[in-house]
Amino acid sequence: MSALEYTPYAANCPSRQLLDRIGDRWSVLTIGSLADGPARYSAIANRVQGVSQKMLTQTLRALERDGLVTRTVYPEIPPHVEYALTDRGRSLRTVLEPLEDWATSHMADVAESRVAYDAR
Repeated sequence: MSALEYTPYAANCPSRQLLDRIGDRWSVLTIGSLADGPARYSAIANRVQGVSQKMLTQTLRALERDGLVTRTVYPEIPPHVEYALTDRGRSLRTVLEPLEDWATSHMADVAESRVAYDAR
């Protein structure tokens, strides 16, 4: 299937699954946490506050399955595992970073809009 054949507006298009993955809060934050380079699981968990162990594990596995993250196990005792963005993951980060910037720079305005809406 070529890129021209994918349309996320079609109900059965697999690109919808990819949009679900990259639009998921935990995926966005996990990818962002790896922007500065490889990190261990605990470092990712500390950076992505509020994510449960189960959800972070599922997110990392899904990102690895989609080729956005690599998992490297170093043969040490105890085992040392690092996660890193692939080239594809880094290219996605260039798209997600402006969204993150937009959200943080517009949050005050959005909060005001929510208050005004709820007051009606």
